[in-house]
This record gives sequence, structure tokens and C-alpha cells, in this order.
Amino acid sequence: MLDKLRNVFQVPELKRRILFTLALFVVYRLGEHMPTPGVNAKALAGAFESQRGTLFGLYDFFVGGAFSRATVFALGIMPYISSSIILQLLGAVVPYLEKLRKEGEEGQKKITQLTRYGTVLISIVQSFAYSVFLVNMGASHGVTVVPHPGVLFAISTVVTQTAGTIFVMWLGEKITEHGIGNGISLIIFLNIVGRMPNSAFAAYDSFRAGSLSLLTLLAASVLGFFVTASVVLMTQGTRKIPVQYAKRIVGRRMYGGANTHIPLRVNTAGVIPIIFGLSVMSLPTAVAGFVPPTHPLAALGQWFSPRGAAYNIVYGLIVVFFTYFYTAVVLNPNDLAENMRKYGGFVPGIRPGRKTAEYIDRVLSRITLPGAVYLALIATVPDMIMTSMGLPFLNFGGTSVLIVVGVALDTLQQIESHLLMRHYEGFVKRGRIRGRQRM
Repeated sequence: MLDKLRNVFQVPELKRRILFTLALFVVYRLGEHMPTPGVNAKALAGAFESQRGTLFGLYDFFVGGAFSRATVFALGIMPYISSSIILQLLGAVVPYLEKLRKEGEEGQKKITQLTRYGTVLISIVQSFAYSVFLVNMGASHGVTVVPHPGVLFAISTVVTQTAGTIFVMWLGEKITEHGIGNGISLIIFLNIVGRMPNSAFAAYDSFRAGSLSLLTLLAASVLGFFVTASVVLMTQGTRKIPVQYAKRIVGRRMYGGANTHIPLRVNTAGVIPIIFGLSVMSLPTAVAGFVPPTHPLAALGQWFSPRGAAYNIVYGLIVVFFTYFYTAVVLNPNDLAENMRKYGGFVPGIRPGRKTAEYIDRVLSRITLPGAVYLALIATVPDMIMTSMGLPFLNFGGTSVLIVVGVALDTLQQIESHLLMRHYEGFVKRGRIRGRQRM
């Protein structure tokens, strides 16, 4: 393993990209500790303890604890993700956005610009709601979270949080452009991994205090191992559709005649349905948090508690629905069949054109079902088990594991591609085989 890590830093471009990514990680972590003006951080930390098992606590987990500390990165990268998802979903129903997706690089630049505008709009709305949340949080717990509430505090919070989100978005784009891996995903990865040592220390302190038994910790470790293994299996799982290309003679050269396949992932949608499901399910709790405790809508927070059975059932159904919906948006069987037909490709035993599209759609629908059910289970069951075991502070839910494993595998594949391009040994066995073949 040491030899493989040494190979990484022997490639100048790869070394530069990794060091650039680490440098921006440091900048991001520093920004997570810059406080928002006008907020009593100590009072907020004490009042926020009651929100640990709610969706606000989960949001705080995804932004690395910045939400509960009211730092300038309290909203994190989540507004950008929400804007990106909304535009992708609208691309299936809005002709203009669908046209931009088909225009190649120029169209993608316009979509990226629209995503940025949407990020600013969502950040303004969420930051204003966050200012109201901070004021109500202090009032509901009898502490002074905001010493001087009012219009000036709301304006300063909107400006600070919106600027923080834009800066985080810029960091993510620069990591993607000049670093290694997807910058937006790596920022969420950093937030989740950064909270794990604190969770481990909390479990150790509880064990020393006698509130947790050794058997419970061992059971949690076994659960974490199987959750991680299942996530890796489902993330890498594919259904390969064989494709043959007919031989064509153009001038004096012969093209085609190759056998290949279309890899359809069991989990094509990735973690997007879970994130979108959390956004939908957070609306009732958000409404309850932004009104005074005596308001009738405050009861929504109890009905939609993440620890309740009704919440998890509705949440699971929403994840299944959005898995099918998002898969249909990002993967169009008609486009696949048309591209195959243009280049003389066909599925053995299936007529090109409409029949091929119907076949791909049928296969995709069948493999999406276990993927959707798996996402629903991984989003709800591990968290319910951890809560029943008295370990909600570990934050080792299926959603976090799914994000961490997915981002780690994607980054590892990009590192391997750089190594194999320069004939260095990769991290996994198939990478070594490909490296020898290319040499």
C-alpha cells in the first residue's frame, strides 16, 4: 500500500491536484469556524441540543456542524445541490432546458449559470428563514440566542449566509476544475468524515460512564460493517446489456464489428432521491421551527419526527418514487436506442429502434426496483436501529455511508485513471491488470 501511495505523488499533475484539493479543504474548514454576526454561539449550542434527533440535526450533520454553531457556512453547499436537482428535474418538462442539455458544452455552461442563479435565490430564502429560526430558537428555550433581533439582524444574516454559500460553491467548482474528484461531493464528504471522530469520542465517553455496554458497541460496529459492504455492492452493481456493431466499409477502411455492452447501474440515481426526499420531508419540520411554540403549526414537528414510524414510511415511499423519477430523467432509453442505431449497433435478438428502446426501458425498470427499495431501506432502517440502541449521536446512518462510499469510489477511480495513463500501478487488482496490458 505504501508503494501505491508513493506512486500517487510521483505523478506531478496528480500531486498538484491533490495538494490543491487539500489546500481548499483547509480554507473551507477555517470558514466553518467564522461566526455569524449578532448570534450568541454558546446559547445556540445549548438550545440546539433538543434538535439533534430532528431534520435540523441531520442538516447540521451534512454541513459539518456549521448550522448549530451559526457560522458563515451554516447553509453549506445544500442550496447549490437543491438548485442543481431542481434544474435537472425541470429539464424533463421544460423544452428550453431540454434543448440546452442537447447543445453540448455551450448548453452545459448556460445550465451551470442558471444553477448558480438558483443557488443565490435559494440561499436568500433559506438564510432569511434561518434568521427567523435563530430568534425563535432562543424564545422557545428561554435563552438569548440573538441579543438584538430585528430587521438589521435579518439583513446581515441574509448577506452573510448567501455570501458564504456562494464562496462554498466557488470552492467546489475550483476543486472540480483544478483538483481531484467532484468538488461539491467532496465538501459533503469532508463534513461527514469530519464529524466521525467526535461521534467516536462520544461513544467512548458513554462507554466509560457505563451508559453503553460493550455488546451494544460491538453490535453497532457489525451493523456499520454490513451497511458499508451493502453500499459498496449496490453502488458497483450493474446490469450489462450486450451490444454488437455491424461492420462498415468507409473508403478502404473497415469500421465496427466490435462487441461491447451498456452498463446499467442498479442504483442509477445515486444519493439524489434521498437528498430530495429529505428536502420534502423537512418542509413540515421547517415550518414548525419557524413559528412560535404556541402556534398551531408547531405540532407538525411532532408528527414528522424522524424517529417516528409514520415519518419513515412516508420517507421511504418518497425515496422509491424519486428513484424512478430521477432515473427516467437522467437515462432516456429512446436516446440510447437512437444513438446505437446511428452507429450501426444493436442488441442481439432485438430489432433496432423502438423495440430496442422498449427492451432497455423494461430492463431498466426491473433493476431500478431493487435499487429503489434498497435506497428506501438504507435511508431509514440503520437510523432507526441506531436510535433504538441508544446511539443516535454516532450519525452512522445509511445516508451518510452512501455518500461517503460513493464519493470515495469516484475519487479513487479518478486517481487510478491518472496513474494508469502514466503506467503506474493502481490501487485495485483490475487497475494493475490494465496497467500491464497498456505497457
